[in-house]
Amino acid sequence: MIVKTKNLATTLLLRREPELTAQDVTEARRYIAGYWKNLKRNHTKDNDHLLGLPKPYIVPADEPGHEFDYNELYYWDSYFIAQGLLDNKHKELVSGILENLLSLFERFGIIPNASRTYLTGHSQPPLLTSFTWDIYETYRMDKSWLKKSLATAEDEYLSVWMGGEKPNWRQVYRGLSRYFDINMIHDLAEAESGWDMTPRFGRKALDYLPVDLNSLLYKYEIDFARGAMELGDRRIAKDWQQRAKHRKEVMNNLMWDKIRGFYCDYNYVKEKRGSVSSLAGFFPMWAGLASADQARRMVKNLRRFENRGGLAATEYQSFGKVVNGAVQLMPGAVPTQWAYPNGWAPLHFIVVKGLQNYGYHEEARRVAIKWLKTCLDWFNEHGVFLEKYNVVQPGKPPVKGLYPSQTGFGWTNAVFERFCQEFIDNDTPR
Repeated sequence: MIVKTKNLATTLLLRREPELTAQDVTEARRYIAGYWKNLKRNHTKDNDHLLGLPKPYIVPADEPGHEFDYNELYYWDSYFIAQGLLDNKHKELVSGILENLLSLFERFGIIPNASRTYLTGHSQPPLLTSFTWDIYETYRMDKSWLKKSLATAEDEYLSVWMGGEKPNWRQVYRGLSRYFDINMIHDLAEAESGWDMTPRFGRKALDYLPVDLNSLLYKYEIDFARGAMELGDRRIAKDWQQRAKHRKEVMNNLMWDKIRGFYCDYNYVKEKRGSVSSLAGFFPMWAGLASADQARRMVKNLRRFENRGGLAATEYQSFGKVVNGAVQLMPGAVPTQWAYPNGWAPLHFIVVKGLQNYGYHEEARRVAIKWLKTCLDWFNEHGVFLEKYNVVQPGKPPVKGLYPSQTGFGWTNAVFERFCQEFIDNDTPR
């Protein structure tokens, strides 16, 4: 299928990708299946600043001799890593990872960025209810398990994400929340977003109501309502539905840009929308918050992010100049790896799921296949999977951030496997 457009380059960009076959990805999937053992850790007792956890878990990367050494569990990484492990073989591992996250909250009153003592000052994007429902549905857990897991998630929602004072001063404006760090430092609040670093917040993350965070909290409210119905409490379900309705109304008022046809972060200090369009704007589709008309307009905006190798985290920005696939920063600028021209596995997963939620299966397949090809081509050439990719020039290395680029890589491997299951193994996309 070719989308009609006056721009020939865009027409070619949106042409349906040639299908990959099961044979094309066999070696890569075999590599991923065998690589999980490299990423598996089991630390049951505190060791210096590495926190003990009750169950084994998966770390993002394992690269002997690399200056960046992973032995800790990460919050939002764990959710996306689980997407490639939701099968009977890995039931104990996946369920144990969620148990680890719950235990961290019970111990610290927050799920830290990662299981290190020095990373307990902030969290990461909240995905506890989505993780809970994935496990409940996949493994047919009993209702007592669901009730216990959702109760912990509710405590996290109320005390951490809806907190109105330190140490969890996140709810700041009209019932919406921001990313935060106990030290009240913008860059550390930006680290809580998982997008460290990004041009979205202009180094002022504490001043912003992020569209992704508040979409995630809307999803919590919908998930709590669903849980209450599952457990037979219609009154509680109605209360959560009202909370979700209020958040949706405020988000649409503050974050929906009618001219751009897109959701944007909101600077509540300046009372204006941010100028940087990013894939965070698709989180409302993933969460089911957007209306059908909003979704239609947002799908038209895919072309602002879509490149030969997939979706860039942001549209092109003038904060730097791209030369041979790398960004040459302006003097004084901070490297922003969560930005054009880099693409990331978790953001592709979110966008693809959002497109599917609203029936845009052709677009979801096109994006997924592009991403699979980018990952596969790099694997076939170099024998590894990366943390992130240059989606503008897929054969070139990704733009580096404040910390060194990683290979491995947990969420890349998982989303690759999940997309293979959905778009190659299955005849019909979900």
